[in-house]
Amino acid sequence: MNAPVLPSQIRDPAQPRHDWTLAEIEALFELPFTELVFRAAEVHRAWFDPAELQMSQLLSVKTGGCAENCGYCSQSQHFDTGLKASKLMDADVVIEQARAAKAGGAQRFCMGAAWRDLKDRDLPKVAAMISGVKALGMETCATLGMLKPEQAVALKEAGLDFYNHNLDTGPDYYDKVVTTRTYQDRLDTLAAVRDAGLSTCCGGIVGMGETRRDRAGLLHQLATLPAHPDSLPINDLMPIPGTPLGNSAAVDGLEFVRMIAVARIVCPKTVVRIAAGREHMSRELQSLCFLAGANSIFMGARLLTTDNPDADEDAALLADLKMRPMTVRPS
Repeated sequence: MNAPVLPSQIRDPAQPRHDWTLAEIEALFELPFTELVFRAAEVHRAWFDPAELQMSQLLSVKTGGCAENCGYCSQSQHFDTGLKASKLMDADVVIEQARAAKAGGAQRFCMGAAWRDLKDRDLPKVAAMISGVKALGMETCATLGMLKPEQAVALKEAGLDFYNHNLDTGPDYYDKVVTTRTYQDRLDTLAAVRDAGLSTCCGGIVGMGETRRDRAGLLHQLATLPAHPDSLPINDLMPIPGTPLGNSAAVDGLEFVRMIAVARIVCPKTVVRIAAGREHMSRELQSLCFLAGANSIFMGARLLTTDNPDADEDAALLADLKMRPMTVRPS
């Protein structure tokens, strides 16, 4: 049996590294909870103001009918979830929604389309959305499925700042979640995004039946990419009736905080977002996540097809915590 990796053997995590081993990341997960959160909070303060949050809002610009069979997703055409597919929204409608999001305090506007991959025929319409949102003075983000290198370049030229393409889970558990595209497909899209000069938004989901080792495997993949994700969303599964994961058991709240804390340590300069799942988190659990290094949330009542806390709840929480929108990103 291999000797365990002791916490004292783990090098200073305050400086970005790309040579993390899976064993080192697993050792972080095994730290006493208070020690892990303390370490993560120290790293957070080395790069960010801990009282600041990056505020994003997400809009589904094309809902349902996706050819992928991701076991968590209400929008897959493989599952009967009662969701009616819709066509790609008009750019002017999307831009108007972005204007309202900005008025509500959002700094970044994210546009999601339920596609396996972006089709060239849809690129001009998507580019018009991006250009229009960018003209409002907001950061722009899109998640449109797999991209070809030339499509990534075209999105960059339209004014896109971030491209979201999640790995979902660790490589050893991936085929338990989706079989219609490979892990390498996802890595190839991330490479195209980086090569085009776009910022990457890449994370995953907890609560899909994976083990702690699988969660460590996801973070190992992210921490050993040529560049760490600029944004790292961690989603707490919102089980959707009709999907294969619709009856999944919830992950313990403290385990979710561990995921946040380890993400913060292994990707210290990254903005770590509590993404889906805040709807069923207590104020206290969200606050623990912020203490452990989360510094971004999604605003708005909907995240694609699932619920999110309303604006009044968020405003009250952030006021009580004396937190404010992020003003300066690390260079």
